Amino acid sequence: MPEDPSPAIAVSTVIFRVHREQEGERGHLELPLVRRVRQPYLGRWALPGGPLHPTESLRDAARRNLRETTGLDPRHLEQLYTFGAVERSPSDRVVSIVYWALVRDDEAERARLGENVAWFDADQVPELAFDHDEIVMWALKRLRAKVGYTRIAHALLTDEFTLADLRGVTEAILSRRLDAANFRRQVEASGTVEPTGRFQAGGRHRPPALYRSTAQEELLR
Repeated sequence: MPEDPSPAIAVSTVIFRVHREQEGERGHLELPLVRRVRQPYLGRWALPGGPLHPTESLRDAARRNLRETTGLDPRHLEQLYTFGAVERSPSDRVVSIVYWALVRDDEAERARLGENVAWFDADQVPELAFDHDEIVMWALKRLRAKVGYTRIAHALLTDEFTLADLRGVTEAILSRRLDAANFRRQVEASGTVEPTGRFQAGGRHRPPALYRSTAQEELLR
C-alpha cells in the first residue's frame, strides 16, 4: 500500500487597518478577504494566501502572496501561528503558516479591490473557508494583547500623528472607548512618543501637537 503524500505547505496573512469614513471619527478595524474561485469552498471568502515555493522563505512567500492577491505590501509583518489540523481542508492535507500584518489607511487604499477582494469589519466577518474564522480570532487576540504593552498601534498611523489619532487607533483595535486624559498621561509617561515641534494644520481651535514614535525601526520588523 503506497504511503500518503506529504502535506502541502501554504502561507496566509491576516491584514489589519483602521479605517475612518470621515476625519475625526473613531474608525474601525478592518481586514481584506479574497473570494475563492475554485473548490473547495467555491465562492466563500477566505484570507489572502497561497502555496510556498521551494526556493523562497516563509516571509517572502507571505509578501508575494499578498501582492498577487491584494496588491498590498505591508511594512509590519510578523508570524502568528501554524495551523495544521488534519481535517482543516476537505481535500488534501494542508499546513498553513500564518502571518499577520498592519497597514496604514493610505497604504490600504492601494489594495486591488473588486468582486473577489473586499475589506470587512474585523469583528463581523462572514463565515470563512477552511478554519480561517479561527485564524482571524487568533490574530485579533494577538493584536489586542500587544497594543497594551508595545507600540504596535503606531504602525497603523502616519509618521507624524496627534495623541487623539493614536487614541482613536487604540480604541478601534480594542473596540471600546478610552478616557482621553488618562490615555494622554499614560502615553506621555511611556516614552514611546516624542513631540515633533509641529502642529496639525486646519481647524478652528488651537491646533493639536504632532508626535512621532521614538523607535520607528521597531515598527518595521
